[in-house]
Amino acid sequence: MPVPDPIDRLSGILGRFRIQAQLHHAGALCGLSHFDASEGHGYLHVLRRGELTVSHPSAQDAPASLRFDEPAVLLYPRPFTHLFHNPPAEGSDFTCARLTFEGGLDNPLARALPPVIALPLARVPGLQVVLDLLFAETEQVRCGHRLLADRLFEVAVLQLLRWLLDHPHEAGIRPGLINGLSDPRLARALVAMHDAPGEAWTLERMAQQACMSRTAFANTFRELVGQTPADYLTGWRIAIARNRLKEGRPIKLLADELGYANPSALSRAFAANVGMSPRDWLASTRTESS
Repeated sequence: MPVPDPIDRLSGILGRFRIQAQLHHAGALCGLSHFDASEGHGYLHVLRRGELTVSHPSAQDAPASLRFDEPAVLLYPRPFTHLFHNPPAEGSDFTCARLTFEGGLDNPLARALPPVIALPLARVPGLQVVLDLLFAETEQVRCGHRLLADRLFEVAVLQLLRWLLDHPHEAGIRPGLINGLSDPRLARALVAMHDAPGEAWTLERMAQQACMSRTAFANTFRELVGQTPADYLTGWRIAIARNRLKEGRPIKLLADELGYANPSALSRAFAANVGMSPRDWLASTRTESS
C-alpha cells in the first residue's frame, strides 16, 4: 500500500486565525512577578538559565505550582493568572512575550489547548535553534530588534504546536482538535474541512478523506475530538463567521463562503451555536470593546 503524502496540519487554521507575539521582557526576573488574566493576553515564557517556581492561584485545570531548574518553556495560550517566584538574590535569565490568538476564545487552537504547557527545552527538538536567534536579538538593541524578536517568538509558538501535534499524550492534551490532528486519518479530514469550509461535507465525504468507513470515522472522531464531525464542522464555520463579521464582512458573502444556502440559513446556524443572531452578537462585541 502506498504511503500517503504528508499533509500540513496547521496552515489551514493559522491562515485564518493568526497568532501574534509582542516582546514583553528580557533579562533577569527577580522576586515575584504577577501576570493577571484580566490583562487579556496569553504568554510565552522562556527560562534560559536559573530557577523558577510558577504558581496558579485558584486554578482548576492546571497544576497548583511548577518548578524548573533547567531551561524551560511555558506556553499560556489564553489569559490565565500565574505568578513567578524567583530566587531574590540571583534571579533568573528570562525572555517572554505577550501572545494574541486571533479570535480569542473562538480560536480553535487556543480553545483546544490546556491552560498551560510547560516543558524543558530539551524535550522539543529544533526549538533551541529558534531561541538562540531570539536570545541574540533580546541581548542588545539593534535596528528592528523588537520586530524581529516578535516574529521569532511566533516561530517558537509554531514549533511548540508542531511538537504538541506529535506528542499530545505527553503534553496532557484532552479530547479536542489537537488529538484529532494527531491522528493521521482524522487529520486528513480535518485539514480538508479547514481548507475548504464551504464545501458540501457529508459524513461519507469526510470518511473518504480519512480512508475509513463512515461508522469507524464517526466513532473515532467523537472519541478523539470530543464531538461529532457535523458539530465540529459547524463550530469551525461559525468561528470563521465571527472573525469575518468583526472584519466587516457582510453575512450575504459569508453564507456563500461557508457553504450555507442563503444568509438566513447561516443566521439560524449562528444563533443556534452562539445564542444570538449575528447582528446582536456583533453589536455586543462592539459594546464590550468600547
